[in-house]
Amino acid sequence: MSAATSPLPAALDVRELLEGLLGRDVVARVGAAPVDPLAPGGALVAAYVDDTLGLRAIVLMDLPLAARAGVAIALMPAAAADDVLASGLLTPALYDNAAEILNIMASLFNLDGAPHVRLYEAYAPREVLPADVRTWTLAYVPRLDMAVDIAGYGTGRLSLLTV
Repeated sequence: MSAATSPLPAALDVRELLEGLLGRDVVARVGAAPVDPLAPGGALVAAYVDDTLGLRAIVLMDLPLAARAGVAIALMPAAAADDVLASGLLTPALYDNAAEILNIMASLFNLDGAPHVRLYEAYAPREVLPADVRTWTLAYVPRLDMAVDIAGYGTGRLSLLTV
């Protein structure tokens, strides 16, 4: 593992990336409660590694944000996200859509002088997390906890952290 650390992205960069991907206005408010993958509904959890497979960063989307972002990127009706929230289950298609967003979010950690990171794995809500990932999800490490409102689709929470 390189001695250099991965940078925590700025909230503005996160918001702008989501707006660009979703083609919609996105309002992001920092200081939201951290996303807890063990809370009811669970969370979509992405683990990012460096070139030596060392864990560098984790991004968590609560179920509402995973559903709403997954629907918004596919230009599906917002009601499809409401169906997910009513059932509590993220469909495979919406998982794939949200995981692709998380894949692109790796670019937020790849700055000059920082280790190159890539998405290693995205874990579906309520999927058992590997111990090295689970340990960090609610740890006191550099983190950014945000409420994200996607215009026309609704709100969810997003947590980004570096380890």
